[in-house]
Amino acid sequence: MTAALHLSPALRRETLRDALPGTVDLLARRRAGDIAEGYIEDYVALNWLEWCGGWLRLTTTGDNICKQLVERLK
Repeated sequence: MTAALHLSPALRRETLRDALPGTVDLLARRRAGDIAEGYIEDYVALNWLEWCGGWLRLTTTGDNICKQLVERLK
């Protein structure tokens, strides 16, 4: 297990938010197996990702979070 799995809920959510763009990139490259342990379940629970026909995809909420992160980096 990774240390990130043992963070407080607020820190865990922040960790997931920071990792979301990289996760989206991995999904786009069909490398979901490279997503950190426990992240997929948490992203689904947060409604940032969803299962669709055996594939993971970004939800509208997840897309909005990614857009916010990109805007902050500009």
